[in-house]
Amino acid sequence: MSNRSGLNTLAHTDRLSSAIRQTLKMKLEALVPAWNDRVQDISAPGEVLTGPCAVIAFAEEVPKSAWAGYRRVIKISPYARPEDGGAEQVEVWSAALMEGLHQVRLEDEEGGAFTCIYLGSSDCDRVDASSGLVTRSLRFGVYVPETMERAQAETADSWMAALQSWTQAQLGQEWSVYGDAWPGGYGMPSVLWRLAGCSTTAAGTSTFEVRQQWVGHVLTDHSVLTRRTVTQLVEQLAVQARIGMIKAGSEDQSRNTRYLTVDEVSADLQADAYLNGQIRLTLQQRIRRPGTEVPLIREIHHSKGIV
Repeated sequence: MSNRSGLNTLAHTDRLSSAIRQTLKMKLEALVPAWNDRVQDISAPGEVLTGPCAVIAFAEEVPKSAWAGYRRVIKISPYARPEDGGAEQVEVWSAALMEGLHQVRLEDEEGGAFTCIYLGSSDCDRVDASSGLVTRSLRFGVYVPETMERAQAETADSWMAALQSWTQAQLGQEWSVYGDAWPGGYGMPSVLWRLAGCSTTAAGTSTFEVRQQWVGHVLTDHSVLTRRTVTQLVEQLAVQARIGMIKAGSEDQSRNTRYLTVDEVSADLQADAYLNGQIRLTLQQRIRRPGTEVPLIREIHHSKGIV
């Protein structure tokens, strides 16, 4: 049983790698027209590259994040002829790759989405001994969300549901609002809310206070729109200060609405939208303690006289 499961997982990973590879090749050819039909896999032994071209190599796969999916590291190496500019041409192409792939959502032929994050250059410029071409290797992390029913289903958590509903009302129906984890095939523009921590403190003898820390990810295809949306959400949370939460099964909203109070909200506009999230939000709510049960009085003995 376990062997079959392992084989299924391996086959699934191989299919994803193949789909990602083909999608990346098409994207690279679009970014650098000089590489049309010249983006290839690692050369076979004895094969000599002819420039200009680019080579894609799949490197290590690292443990997945609970909300971002698993990460596969890839290396993209542009090759330029010395007579075409050599190192200067490689620099131009590297800049085009960083701008065209970093934090960019790509979609394969089957509708699966993944995000590329630039991780830096793994070595300095060098001359390939066999071809005489100038090259360098750029490292990208490819994050592929897992296809999980829980990530696509409507959340049952009342705090999450209230936060998602409020966000949807603020941004409109053209936005996708997710909870807990990026789903497979996630759309843009979108917002992801995930719970980062919680705590409770006493607030008197009959009530206690629940505090939850949330992280908000705002993902769009334009940096100006991303910054504007992050700022808008933070300002509206500060102004409104309360988020309505309808009790499950309630029909009369006016009598059964409880509120989450915005305790603190902040944003880091430089944070990675897909991985780390830009918004930090703390919500709180006071909850009445359940009544303490006491033993009932079963008998009363009464005496008229006092001795």
